[in-house]
Amino acid sequence: MFILSIMLPIFFVFAVGYIGQSVLKLNTAMISKLTIYILVPFLVFRTFYSQTIDCSFVYFIMFILGLCFLSICIITLFTKILRYSESERCGLILSSAFMNNGNYGTPLVLFLFGEEGMKVAIVLMVLQQLLMSTVGVYYAAKGSPFNVGSIDAAGQVLRMPMIYGAVLGISFNWLHIPLGSLRHGIDFIADAAIPVIMIALGMQLANMAIKKVNWTALSFSIIMRLALSPLLAFLLVWQLPLDDLTKQIMIIIAATPTAANTTMYAIQFRVQENNVSAATFLSTMLSLITVPVVIFLTV
Repeated sequence: MFILSIMLPIFFVFAVGYIGQSVLKLNTAMISKLTIYILVPFLVFRTFYSQTIDCSFVYFIMFILGLCFLSICIITLFTKILRYSESERCGLILSSAFMNNGNYGTPLVLFLFGEEGMKVAIVLMVLQQLLMSTVGVYYAAKGSPFNVGSIDAAGQVLRMPMIYGAVLGISFNWLHIPLGSLRHGIDFIADAAIPVIMIALGMQLANMAIKKVNWTALSFSIIMRLALSPLLAFLLVWQLPLDDLTKQIMIIIAATPTAANTTMYAIQFRVQENNVSAATFLSTMLSLITVPVVIFLTV
């Protein structure tokens, strides 16, 4: 019942966004820009400003990179066995290797563990966004029928405002720069980030439709995202010198569904967009069953 009480409020907010978008047909791109360019950077700044920067950051980087690398290796092996094309392989990487720890994982950790867990979740969110802006865009471009090839991923990273929020937060932290009454304004904006990004995910889901898909590849994506990913995360964090709460958060975040941003990349580069969109939608719906199981086994 405890886990159900955690999950239901989260999906309630998703449902509000879904129903609101279905009825009002709002411009979801503008809502996404509001969260990415204004709300989330303030949330990231506040977290890094108030958090103690230590060697655990190195372990977070190792975890995010290791999980992505192992996922891509498994996906590549699967596609070679079934003799999938390069476009199909890249589409599977987009739908299977990147978890939604922004719209989904961070709010989930907040509900589960409060502000203490939130600090860990936001660091992982920033690292994951960096990874999607580089490795994710690379595979989207590589699988594109337009023969885009390898692109300048650094340009994508530099356009991610949350990175600047993190840099400023760390700088203000190390230099012990006081914020004074300005902190109240930052708190107002930062506090709005979580509910808005949750509503935005519900709105994005309302815009998706399951069209013609490769059900074998789609099934693999969902199994990879919701079952194999938390298992890989468990293996990765088992020996890391981190506290139990941090390890639990890392495993739970790894169990979250396909990242919504990968759908935008798939559509932009025309890489298996039907399958990637379907994976985002179905994995989010099925996570209502799978994520509570992971939480039960982890917490």
